[in-house]
Amino acid sequence: MVTLTIDNKVISVPEGTTILEAARSANITIPTLCYLKDINEIAACRICMVEVEGHARLVPSCDNAVAEGMVVHTNSPRVREARRVNLRLLLSQHDDNCTKCTRSGNCKLQKLCNDYNLLGDHYIKDLKNIEDDFSNPVVRIENRCIRCMRCIQVCDKIQSMNIWDVVGTGTRTTVGVGRFRTLGESDCTFCGQCITHCPVGALQEHDDTGKVWDALADPKKVTVVQIAPAVRAAWAEYYHLDPKFATAKRMVTALKAMGFDYVFDTNFSADLTIMEEGSEFLQRFTHRDQYKWPMFTSCCPGWVRFVKGQFPEYTGNLSSAKSPQAMFGAVAKSYFAEKIGVDPHDVFVVSIMPCTAKKAERAIPNLNDACGDPDVDVVLTTREFNRMLRGEQINPAVLEETEFDSPLGTGTGAAVIFGATGGVMDAALRSAYYLVTGRNPDPDAFRAVRGMDGWKEATFEIPGAGKVRVAVVSGLGNTRKLMNALKEGKASYDFVEVMACPGGCAGGGGQPIHDGQELAESRGDILWNIDKDMSVRFSHENPEIQTLYNQYFHKPLSHRAHELLHTDLTAWKMPTEE
Repeated sequence: MVTLTIDNKVISVPEGTTILEAARSANITIPTLCYLKDINEIAACRICMVEVEGHARLVPSCDNAVAEGMVVHTNSPRVREARRVNLRLLLSQHDDNCTKCTRSGNCKLQKLCNDYNLLGDHYIKDLKNIEDDFSNPVVRIENRCIRCMRCIQVCDKIQSMNIWDVVGTGTRTTVGVGRFRTLGESDCTFCGQCITHCPVGALQEHDDTGKVWDALADPKKVTVVQIAPAVRAAWAEYYHLDPKFATAKRMVTALKAMGFDYVFDTNFSADLTIMEEGSEFLQRFTHRDQYKWPMFTSCCPGWVRFVKGQFPEYTGNLSSAKSPQAMFGAVAKSYFAEKIGVDPHDVFVVSIMPCTAKKAERAIPNLNDACGDPDVDVVLTTREFNRMLRGEQINPAVLEETEFDSPLGTGTGAAVIFGATGGVMDAALRSAYYLVTGRNPDPDAFRAVRGMDGWKEATFEIPGAGKVRVAVVSGLGNTRKLMNALKEGKASYDFVEVMACPGGCAGGGGQPIHDGQELAESRGDILWNIDKDMSVRFSHENPEIQTLYNQYFHKPLSHRAHELLHTDLTAWKMPTEE
């Protein structure tokens, strides 16, 4: 242990602790901008400078270790003025037109500038004359970038994709796509983790709210919206509502107030996914010699892009089942359009997702099986939905609950856990057990696949089928490790669930941003608790799914089911393949 004094407070911390972490352990706040613990500790922003007695110069607290007897001042006149100077330098190359930035009110730079009273003019502006590229789901705004390098470190260390890099030299140094590519030319998965870890608005999702407002104003359009499982765990964080109050049914009320004709639940198509994907797994498992192993889930589009770009030889291992989002769109523009007697071309399907990669999935050319139009017309992130709520002056705290519309609005506990890592596997095993044995297992029998470990594995016995070896992985860095282990013969599984974002969709790149906090676990816990409290916890017991098969698809993997609910993942190419 090392004893030191910070702001007249004597504290003891383990040797090797940084000054920043030592101060935090004593509830002393040192402002930071670029710092992410264990990910980005490179002192790029110089906002965390402190004064150490005996040192001629100020030192960055995030990458200097404590020493015995050290005396530190975190807010001396020298320190305050240094922070003001460094903030002014950042502002000189930063477009501070906050009124048109998606992060206004949730921007760390904006907050620090207000904290340090930088309200007047600063150094001469030195903005770059670079046109921003809005052609991808992830958009980078050059003149908002503060060169903190967080996006680079998250993409490298957590997601292992190495998309972003430092480019240029001297005063031209900035962040760009590595290897002289545009983002659209790269093998980016559009997971959006760079967005959620950017402290300013330099990275954002492509905003599609305008398209939705246009559709809502068009009397010819039948507007249909679906809400993904993980959205309900995060949508009201901006309003600081208790999760028990921030229910999905209050989201229904808000969306009806906006003018949507029908509000449905992606939980419905998550149950449908389990019926198709679970049946496909059993088909493969009982005809092992006809397939490549393991079988991978296919509901995460970031993961699908990853495997096609990084391990293309494993593309055939993916389930052919569409994601719940895509299945919903196909059903809405076929079965539902027929049911209400409208032209499917007039049905406008909107998805509210915790994900930016879903925007790329929506644009895949062959996801148009229902009527030739894209199965899903627009994808909104949870953040975009929040902006629409604010624009309509809707206060969730005073909303009543409204039931989802029928017949695509009923979901089970097995569906809601799709938003948490391990949830798809857990749900699939529940129904696979039933499909083989004709009886339900304990719905909590597969809890070994739950939890926040980045790579989990288990073996389960299904009577009549045998032992099933499964793995669950979240985060693309962990996924790369698993894929390399498979390639090298160091691991062997029958069924693998992969989520591109750490913690699954609950930690998705489209979720609300809380700087320096990772909320995937707490959001996932909300979903597991919803499952635990539901009366129906098996996808095959969803009454509306049973009706859908009786009236329309007849059985899982039927000809019509293959036409609408499955897809050929080799039919489109990644930019690197082209």
